[in-house]
Amino acid sequence: MATTYIDVADVRKEFSLRHNRSFKEFIVAALRGKALEKDTFNALDNVSFTVDEGETVALLGFNGSGKSTLLKCISGVLTPDAGSIRTRGRVAGLIEVGAGFHPDLTGRENVYLNGAILGMTEQQINDTFDEIVAFSEIERFIDTEVKFYSSGMFLRLAFSVAVHSEPEVFLVDEILAVGDEPFQKKCLAKIEQLKGEGRTLVIVSHDLNLVSSICKRGILLEKGVVTMDGPAPDVVTHMRGQE
Repeated sequence: MATTYIDVADVRKEFSLRHNRSFKEFIVAALRGKALEKDTFNALDNVSFTVDEGETVALLGFNGSGKSTLLKCISGVLTPDAGSIRTRGRVAGLIEVGAGFHPDLTGRENVYLNGAILGMTEQQINDTFDEIVAFSEIERFIDTEVKFYSSGMFLRLAFSVAVHSEPEVFLVDEILAVGDEPFQKKCLAKIEQLKGEGRTLVIVSHDLNLVSSICKRGILLEKGVVTMDGPAPDVVTHMRGQE
């Protein structure tokens, strides 16, 4: 019987569209004896599904569908307003640029900081440090504070730490946002390696050909609601029919 590595149950996430109200609006509302209406939207609306060990899943949907929000909730970057998300094993990935990195620390120091956040011991980081730096291709700048890094350098190092943390669950938001084309190909090869090792992968990407080649299963979100869950090529075909 397959082991469930991700269990998403009745998850809701609401965001406020408007944070500032004018003084006039408060006065008018008070005189009328009415509360100001909330300007919010449901990014995720009672989303439920499970992902088993070794599955490769694409979260699909057009802009504003909630897929990146869902991935951030699974990773722990965001907290659902309702429902629950349970994960098994070490969860790592490239979700939010800057998560787990401190701008005033050097690349070297951030490797140890981010590795610790991902659950690696100091010895594990020591043992893989040279591999992490070599993969990122920023050896010359490893002792420079990361606030001076370009976005590409930052992403390279973040991705490298994540894939070398030996995660049971690997989450990626837009793989092809990582560096230039040669580095993108290296990242894809590493993801294929993780897939071959039986790791559980959840990927968000607008590149439908890419997710069809990597992922066996697709979950389609529309306005925060799961509308389709099946073989990735079938979900991609369905999406293309809506374009």
